[in-house]
Amino acid sequence: MGIIYADLRLANDAKPELEEISASALADTGALHLCIPEHVALQLQLKTLEMREVILADGQPRQVRYVSPVRIEMFNRHCVTGALVFGDQVLLGAIPMEDMDLVIEPARLRVTVNPKAPNIPLSMAKGNKPHE
Repeated sequence: MGIIYADLRLANDAKPELEEISASALADTGALHLCIPEHVALQLQLKTLEMREVILADGQPRQVRYVSPVRIEMFNRHCVTGALVFGDQVLLGAIPMEDMDLVIEPARLRVTVNPKAPNIPLSMAKGNKPHE
């Protein structure tokens, strides 16, 4: 599978008067969170909630800022999440992709809406098995 990028819009959900940012994000289901570069966090005037430790791909730990509230828009779908601030590009992880019910099509190298729910995001609000 190749590298997959997706076009999205980012905004500060607490400051709707600020202009949104268009970005091409690396889609990575192996990552959990939205990650944004420092200049994006500054431009959106995002509030730092705390410091978090992350383990980078090379196994090294690093402390980074966790900022919020970031609104993501793709394919007319939205979610509001926090973001880790580091790196030089936007990275779209599994949590926001799941929140917007997006899937990766490896053969086409693209992110798209869940074909089982093409018109509105589908979420699981309970487990698959009822309690006995």
